[in-house]
Amino acid sequence: MEATVSVIGGLWKPLILFHLMGGTLRFMEITRRIPKATQRMLTLQLRELEDDGVVVRRVYPQVPPKVEYELTPFGRSLAPVLLTLREWGMTYLRSQGVEPDALPTCAASELLASRAKARAAAD
Repeated sequence: MEATVSVIGGLWKPLILFHLMGGTLRFMEITRRIPKATQRMLTLQLRELEDDGVVVRRVYPQVPPKVEYELTPFGRSLAPVLLTLREWGMTYLRSQGVEPDALPTCAASELLASRAKARAAAD
């Protein structure tokens, strides 16, 4: 379990990997899909995923620079894990009275965070 968490653990890594399951993405496409993450944090997490052999980064010699990210075959082997995590998250949202498809990812996270704060304040 520790090896798995060391590779996919991180605030944005699971989301990065999930979005890359759909195919190759440019850096700005990733930032648009994960708007709450700073570019610096995405860059750091993408580098770690690259160092772990899960993501490959391709730089094209052109102006403006073109950089693409793609899952390696090893990274694609994480698909069942990521899909299971997604399904668990959807089940959890439903248990909290939230319909997952009704909210964008960030809105669902914000709703759950506000509920957690309200519970903590009530305790």
